[in-house]
Parts: sequence; C-alpha cells; structure tokens
Amino acid sequence: MQFLDQAKIYLQSGKGGNGCVSFRREKYVEFGGPDGGAGGKGGDIIFEGCSALNTLIDFRYKQHFKAKKGTDGSGKNCNGAKGQDIIIKVPIGTQIISDADKETILQDITEDGEKVFFLQGGKGGFGNTHFKSSKEQAPRRSNPGLEGEEIWVWLRLKILADVGLLGLPNAGKSSLLSAITNAKPKIGNYPYTTLTPQLGIIRNYNQEIVLADIPGLINDAHKGVGIGTRFLGHIERCKILLHLIDAKSPNPLKNYKNIIKEITKYGKGLEKKKQVLIISKADLVSKEELKVIVKKIEEYSKSSVLVSSSINKIGLNELIDVLFTKLEKLDNENNNKETKEKKWSP
Repeated sequence: MQFLDQAKIYLQSGKGGNGCVSFRREKYVEFGGPDGGAGGKGGDIIFEGCSALNTLIDFRYKQHFKAKKGTDGSGKNCNGAKGQDIIIKVPIGTQIISDADKETILQDITEDGEKVFFLQGGKGGFGNTHFKSSKEQAPRRSNPGLEGEEIWVWLRLKILADVGLLGLPNAGKSSLLSAITNAKPKIGNYPYTTLTPQLGIIRNYNQEIVLADIPGLINDAHKGVGIGTRFLGHIERCKILLHLIDAKSPNPLKNYKNIIKEITKYGKGLEKKKQVLIISKADLVSKEELKVIVKKIEEYSKSSVLVSSSINKIGLNELIDVLFTKLEKLDNENNNKETKEKKWSP
C-alpha cells in the first residue's frame, strides 16, 4: 500500500432547509391558521479515528466533502429532515491543520473510534407557524435556512508508535526492523532504501511494542531538507528513540553528533526523549574496532551503548529486553507523575 502522510481537502457542511409558509385547510374550519414547519438542519462534517487505516492515500483521489442540505419544512407543521452527515475516517494520529498558516492544529485525533464534530450544518429556517402571535394571526413569512460552513484544511499524519528508529541513511534501520518485528520493509545496501515511514511490532508474551522506522536523516533535515521535518514529525509522539550508528561508517561518532544536532535544532521535545544507542553492522568490523567505537560514543553521550548485527542476529534479544524494560519504567514514571499531580477532593 502506498503511504501518504499529508493531504489538503475541502469541507462544507450542509445548508439548513427553508421554512414553509402554509395554512391549515380543513372543511368547516374557516380560519385554520398557519401550519408551516421549520426546515431541517444541514448535515455536519465529522472526523473519526480508525485503527484499520495507516495512510492518507484515499484523500489523493477524493479532496471535496460536502454534507447534504436539510430538507424544507412543509404544511401540517411538518419540520424538514436533517441533512445527512459526512463521516470522514482517518488514521489514528491524524492532525487537522489550518490552511491559513499550515501550522495551527485545529484538531488532533489520537484514539480509535474518537469522533470530532468539525463543521456544524446550517440551522433550518422557521416556518410561518413560528411567527404567529396575538398581533399577527396569519403570518405569511418564513426564514430561509442558514448556509453551512466551509473550509480548506490539511490533514497531517503523525504515526503513533512506542519506539522511533533514528539514524543516517543506510544505518541499518530497515534490517533491524525486519529482524526484530513482523515488518517487511525494503532492504538494500545503498542509502535511501526507506522512502516512507514503516511500522513493525515486537510481541513478547502479552505485551507488544510498536516501532516506527523513518527515512534516514541528512544534514539540515530540521530545515526541511530531504523533507526531513515531515519525517521527524512521525517520531514526535514516540516514547523513546532507538538511535542506530553504523559501525562501518568512516566516523561513527561524527554521525551520532550529526543526528543529535538535527533533532536538537528541530526541537518539539525530540532532544529530551530517552534514547537507546546501538551500534549496527557489528559483524562488519573487528572486535578491536568495535571496542573503540563503543568507548568513544559512551564517553561522549554519557550513556551505555548496545551492539548488534541484524544479519548474524547478534545482540537482538538483549535489545528487545532493554526496550521492554525502558518502556515499562517510563510508563511507571508517567503514572506516578499523574498520581502526584491529581489533587485530592472529598
């Protein structure tokens, strides 16, 4: 399936139905009085989160969504029916962004089945029954229905995952994702194999971890070079980052520093997220070289560094254990923090 993480769409809620001018007509009733009903409300525009969707590709083929008009009122005080709503299903993690500045977040859909009433349909007009009074026994006026709302918006998908994979192009992220999850990403011995975000799941007993592999970052990715800002946006919601450093690269420490520089300049809390550092392609260098690489990065980062080889399955079980342990610890810390912040009330 083709992946699309942003789309521009046009939304229009339904117009309200017109009120009716009508009078009661019955045998032997000389002055029946007004009996014109009100128009129905126009249809609403509703967004709904759907866990079965993982891309916005459907919006490439349909960009205009218009809800139905409410029906007009009629005689015998019959009010018009409400116009049919339009329910737009989107992947979980979809943000609705203003087209005016392309930054303001109007809504953020983060749960399966979550419904957001985005545009209200126009109200129906009053029929002449509404205007009857002691001074006006037979009003011959009604209101037209109000127009619906309309707007252009951007949909932007930010993947919801527990762990975000981070690294330069060809750092071995796709190979690792394939080795420890059920994902089958494209793998090749050249940069930019991954061109769109990929998801994989690690299952361990009754627990699971969702990993997101984004395309490799390049210099000035935080400025949007190589559409890096869109890629980085996908890991904003991740709880921790799994940072891969290619052991075979000419300068692994420099590569690590470059990635840290990019996420720091990008901001939005990425630089504060907990990281698991791992040297990939350990089978391609000697043990002595590997020790030097690990020592340099540990001294600079002040963090422990894991070693792995996706081809030879080296260090993968240890990595999985570390991920589960760190996520469990992070969840416990967040739960304790929420408990402390809650104020006691009798």
